[in-house]
Amino acid sequence: MPSDENEKEVLREWRESAPYWAKHAETVRSMFTPITRGLIEGAGISEGRTVLDVAGGAGEPAITVSSVVGATGSIIFTDAVDRMVTTARSRARESKRTNIEFAQCLAESLPFSSDSFDGVVSRLGVMLFPDPVAAIREALRVLKSRGSVSYAVWSHRDSNPFFHVVMDIVSRYIESPPEDPEAPGAFRFAERGKLARMLADAGVINVTEHLLKFDLNAPLTPREFWSLRVELSDTLRGKVARLSREQLLLIEREVEQAGCSFFASGEMKFPAQVLIVSGRK
Repeated sequence: MPSDENEKEVLREWRESAPYWAKHAETVRSMFTPITRGLIEGAGISEGRTVLDVAGGAGEPAITVSSVVGATGSIIFTDAVDRMVTTARSRARESKRTNIEFAQCLAESLPFSSDSFDGVVSRLGVMLFPDPVAAIREALRVLKSRGSVSYAVWSHRDSNPFFHVVMDIVSRYIESPPEDPEAPGAFRFAERGKLARMLADAGVINVTEHLLKFDLNAPLTPREFWSLRVELSDTLRGKVARLSREQLLLIEREVEQAGCSFFASGEMKFPAQVLIVSGRK
């Protein structure tokens, strides 16, 4: 079981990151649109369904799902960080979505009655939960019988240059300890079958795993990409804060050179891979 201190640390990191996710919300929405579509398909979401979005960040996939379920359906957005909830509510209002409700809560402790939802989705959240097993069990609890759950997690780092182009360069300037594969982190469930087995062990049936290959597109320059990566990552922000101005300038140049092939079209285009892991109650 994770300690209370681990949980507090994860929440602290996300509270500090929340303003940057609000700042870049539209760029992130655009980049992750293929993942949102994969989750909707994985959970079998359609018009009239009641859906729960766990750890919805700056408002997605909840806002997109709200247009799929329509006026006869509904979705509840949740996140553990109050600033994320505020941002999501504001973006939903701008989008004129009226079938969304909002709640601040932990994925491991959902404030909803059992057997309440037709579907539960979480986009790039479960690998960061302090206790993913408890979160999966909570998702099952609030699902109706035969309801569907669908999670999106990053595949291996090597197949996602959006991450490693920067991290490989930064690591040459600041030594980083080896990652604990069981600790919260972007690639915690990158291994094929790992999250699927966890779902099955928790009681999810008909578990499927789909490798989704897509492009992370955004109208960004290499310098804007560097700023986006640093601002969205608590880990990177911490490392950058320890570098001298001279080191930062060198890294920025190296990132621009290493990533130039991903900006050949005049804007950012990184190949990417996620796993969409789904099942039923």
